[in-house]
Amino acid sequence: MNDIARESVLGSAPAPAAPQPLRLRFIGSGSEYFRIWIVNLLLTIVTLGIYSAWAKVRTLQYFYRNTQLAGSSFDYHGSPIAILKGRAIIFVLALAFNLLGHSSPLLGLALLALMAAAFPWLLVRSLRFRMANSSYRGLRFAFTGKDAEGYMVFLVWPILSVFSLYLLAPLAHQRFKRFQHKNTRFGTASFDFSGTPGNFYGVYLRTFGLAVLAVVVAGVLSLLLGVSFHRAPGIGQIFGFIVIGLFMYAAMLFLTPYVLSRLQNLVWSNTTLGAHRFQSQVGAGKLFWIFVSNAVMIVITVGLFTPFARVRTARYKLESVTMFASGSLDTFVAGETTKVSALGDATVDWYDIDIAL
Repeated sequence: MNDIARESVLGSAPAPAAPQPLRLRFIGSGSEYFRIWIVNLLLTIVTLGIYSAWAKVRTLQYFYRNTQLAGSSFDYHGSPIAILKGRAIIFVLALAFNLLGHSSPLLGLALLALMAAAFPWLLVRSLRFRMANSSYRGLRFAFTGKDAEGYMVFLVWPILSVFSLYLLAPLAHQRFKRFQHKNTRFGTASFDFSGTPGNFYGVYLRTFGLAVLAVVVAGVLSLLLGVSFHRAPGIGQIFGFIVIGLFMYAAMLFLTPYVLSRLQNLVWSNTTLGAHRFQSQVGAGKLFWIFVSNAVMIVITVGLFTPFARVRTARYKLESVTMFASGSLDTFVAGETTKVSALGDATVDWYDIDIAL
């Protein structure tokens, strides 16, 4: 039977379905979170910081449970005792380093080296703890990163960055995000990360270029306004200093939301989960406005706007992420639940410690 006859009998093969865009949604409100935030703050002060572990769990549960994908919420199951344990370890190490540093510099250096050796090990377990206690539709996440790679990401690459005068910082950042995303899974399905060092160097170089441009523009402004640092300031000089100072402050203030937006877009637009992919479209200008307006309101309200500011920022950053699902997400989650059940509990290898402050 020739190809034309075969097509007439069987019909043409159906085209693959287009990925379904599923945008993350945040349904919480500043007023709801304010009540949690103020209680957390007061109890943390009264208990001299001990309640901060419970405050962290309440906060994470609020933000997880108010984050939705395809109509279902995430959840967080972490234990406050585990978080308190991790913070106690950091507190004891910091106290010991401070005491030894004053009594014996050599012992202080020895403890610092020991802390540097132990810190990557603790951070890997903290990542495992966070993922193992995160879930979506009742199915847990997991982190499977190995200690050897953790030492490279959390110790070797940062040291190399410092010795290279931070020329290797973008590469170190790429290695960290690759380690974090490629070793995370949902049920038995693994995430993957395709961001390259060149992508990260692009963001860092553009940010550096904007900083240089701001300095150049400030220099031009100083010439136009006749500002001189060698003359006694008059009214014109003071006005010029104020204008240049405000410009530099605004320029530097813009760099933070710029780099944060570009990095979030880079990381999530290069992340996949099985056949599903993600896309992030955070706008630097919009994030800059949120940052500035949040800062103004926090100053005006003497800090009481802080929970509202956090909700505004989280809502915008989360709702800028879209998952392009290849097929029904219901089928995917059900399939992963079946696989996990067949393999036994995929999250039995929990680590009862969290040092992520």
